[in-house]
Amino acid sequence: MYKSRALLKTIVLILLCTTILAGCGIGNSANDGKKELTFMFRGGVDEQAAYREVVSKFEEDYPDVKVNIIVTTGDQYATKLKAAIAGNSQPDVFYIEPGDVRAFAIGNVLLDLTDYIPDDVDLNNIWKFGVDTYRFDGETIGKGAIYGLPKDVGPFSLGYNKTMFEEAGVPLPDKDKPYTWDEFVKVNQQLTIDKNGDGEPDQFGTGLNANWTLQAFVWSNGANWIDETQTKVTIDDPKFIEALQFFADMQNKYHITPSIEEAQTLDTYQRWLKGELAFFPVGPWDLSTFESLPFDYDLIPYPAGSTGKSATFVGTLGIGVSSRTDYPEEAAALVTYLTASREGQQALVDAKIQIPNLLDMAQDWAADDSLKPPNKKEFLDIVNDYGGPLPANFTYTSEWYDLFFTNIQPVLDGKITAEKWVKEQQPKMQKLLDRALLQEKSAKENNKK
Repeated sequence: MYKSRALLKTIVLILLCTTILAGCGIGNSANDGKKELTFMFRGGVDEQAAYREVVSKFEEDYPDVKVNIIVTTGDQYATKLKAAIAGNSQPDVFYIEPGDVRAFAIGNVLLDLTDYIPDDVDLNNIWKFGVDTYRFDGETIGKGAIYGLPKDVGPFSLGYNKTMFEEAGVPLPDKDKPYTWDEFVKVNQQLTIDKNGDGEPDQFGTGLNANWTLQAFVWSNGANWIDETQTKVTIDDPKFIEALQFFADMQNKYHITPSIEEAQTLDTYQRWLKGELAFFPVGPWDLSTFESLPFDYDLIPYPAGSTGKSATFVGTLGIGVSSRTDYPEEAAALVTYLTASREGQQALVDAKIQIPNLLDMAQDWAADDSLKPPNKKEFLDIVNDYGGPLPANFTYTSEWYDLFFTNIQPVLDGKITAEKWVKEQQPKMQKLLDRALLQEKSAKENNKK
């Protein structure tokens, strides 16, 4: 039965791959004699429009190349890409997640771009964090060959509702000095208000999603999910426990964030859009949507734990080239045009979906007072100074890290203490991390055969 199911799964993946890329095989020659490439990515309406514009400009500069665009929704992209890879029909150029670099490089899915990057592309003028994310020397992410270039870097900043502060007479946050945790709670309590007198707050201090903001509290308290060797899960560290408990206490002890029931009635993102939250995370991809907010907002560092220093994560997506492409030079040229050309970057920045990849452009962008929010420099400070990658970026698979967030809800709801929960979860996560290490070892051995 198991073998039958596995065979059926393989057939389904191949059929799905065929459906996705029908008529768009790797490195085909178009009927007019042009070299034909496929570019697969995911994105919303603004991003799609921006990329179509950039690809059109690329085709003008490379008249012997035709680029076929394949777009998926965000939730379908990974499944469809991996189906294409399983069917040996991956597109020539495609988005890659940081957590896939190690496995894709070891599995010979990605082309080593090091020797294909044109001499006129100045890697020193691209975010080092972004470039290093797609380097891999066979052992360590961040070193060695380049298997992709950053489509963007995504510093996850903290926004605050400036109008709400002013109306409540609460002093505005310091854009250069983070709140302590105690100060953060106090300000949030001042801004959690029952405005209509029904006995329940309808304005809250904050509403933070653990998947994307717990890192700020854990890291600023001197803890992490994994040790420096990337072989041991460290969530049972007392500093980690303290940070996780504080995060849960914001809802259950201090009541400055909507409860799970209140969030189900109206999620925190919608509450922020309506002006009902004082603090909310802001990424560069939000700038287009947040331009029409009914209040003024700005950016500040996240509150700092025992280290006294703010922390947060920096996301990124890469663009890589298939190792199977027939046109590596043209495919690499498309990647560098999308990620490192001023024309390409300007179109994406104008769409308000990212900060510039090029450092000099980013400085000018941050200083432009005509663009909201005023303190855009905070994004740059995160990438340069206090932001970091997600822990799963450094391991062969992310199952161990994903398990943490799959089972975390009882802690957030106050049904179990952080200390008791991490002691239950650490062995389970360690088992999955150990398995990832064995899978990586096996993949390397198979690749040598």
